[in-house]
Amino acid sequence: MKTFRAGAATSNITPPIGTSLNGGMHDRAATHIHDELHARALVLDDGDDRLALVVCDSCMLPGAVIEAGKHHAHELCGMPLDRILVSATHTHSAPTAAPVFQSEPSEEYLEFLALRIGDGIARAVNNLAPAKIGWGRAELADQVFNRRWKMKSGVIPPNPFGQTDQVQMNPGVGSPNLVEPAGPTDPEISFIALKGTDDQPLALFANYSLHYAGDVPGTYVSADYYGAFANRIRHRLAAEHRDPPFVGIMSNGTSGNINNINFREARPQQPPYGQLMMVADRAAEKVAAAYQSVQFHDHAALDSREARLTLGRRLPTTDDVKRAQFILSQAKGEQLGTLEEIYAGETVAMKDLPPTIDLPVQALRIGELGIAAIPCEVFVETGLAIKAESPLKPTFVISLANDYAGYLPTPEHHALGGYETWRARSSFLAVDAEPKIRAQALALLGEMAKL
Repeated sequence: MKTFRAGAATSNITPPIGTSLNGGMHDRAATHIHDELHARALVLDDGDDRLALVVCDSCMLPGAVIEAGKHHAHELCGMPLDRILVSATHTHSAPTAAPVFQSEPSEEYLEFLALRIGDGIARAVNNLAPAKIGWGRAELADQVFNRRWKMKSGVIPPNPFGQTDQVQMNPGVGSPNLVEPAGPTDPEISFIALKGTDDQPLALFANYSLHYAGDVPGTYVSADYYGAFANRIRHRLAAEHRDPPFVGIMSNGTSGNINNINFREARPQQPPYGQLMMVADRAAEKVAAAYQSVQFHDHAALDSREARLTLGRRLPTTDDVKRAQFILSQAKGEQLGTLEEIYAGETVAMKDLPPTIDLPVQALRIGELGIAAIPCEVFVETGLAIKAESPLKPTFVISLANDYAGYLPTPEHHALGGYETWRARSSFLAVDAEPKIRAQALALLGEMAKL
């Protein structure tokens, strides 16, 4: 049997103060760095094939930046381009990488980011060493809540296009108008664990379907609970003094309609970062407990598949554009203020886009474990369906992977409306995109399961 090896590394992607931050309707310039941002890389080698998984502390990553990072890694260490998976965590306290709402990226930062992604992969390759691999699951159910709600009749305000939705995102904690959540949650934390031949922890790659915690001051830079988890799992596994350093990684699962707010009842007031630290520590506690029963293997065969789909865009009509231009002509101030104005800006920004877009769907096999990678903010229903239907057990889904194509509501959720369906550069795929992407991901997983 050929020697199985693993290597992990982090690459600092922290921006300078003053950089535009993604994640809100209005642009924000960073005024403070609370905690450093990283591209966290894990490379696996089974003696015949090699895979790289990279998770970046970013709100979203456009395909051009990811491709540049992959090519840089290939130039540095020969890593095959089709064996690399790069995703964003979706922290809302990171530099703008994709133009959405009123935030525009810095080209200098994008160039820096691509180089650092490639550097991280090369450093992980440099750290390759004989290793054992295992996988497991934990559950953390009380930190995930569906944020789309059915409400009492007549209380949902008109959306930015003058229409009335059937559901409301983030309706207000304890609102007397709540009826029920418009969908489920996924409490599972899936993880892959690596340890050296000395049985000491080397790296841990986790996946949880939670949008972000978000209790970060508006102009501060932070990796949110994803970065805090990386630190806490290192502590929980007593892996703080390893050389090369232990690398903890938390990827974003299918959290497009999931957040950390219990709308039924208010939670105790916390200081800034208190909630994200609590989520990170609870997740690390659960994973560390499950880690104790992981069955480690001396070898795991690796495989990767990728397909490209041509999908439709929901573009504005001529009348939509005229309405938006009129709204913008009445707007005052340096930034657009109301939702109607902001979405009018998005309508005008989208008016000349092509009617279709070409997107990657990727799947990995690691031993008996499957991973699907989708370039969208995927709804939890899609993740649960892929987990249930995948022939590889266990399987988990990484969102915001290899490109950025906005929210991916199911057709049923499109019919309900709500923020995640409102046409913008953050939600533009055709209504039939989700079934096509889900079917493609399952087909790729199925191909590898037959080998």
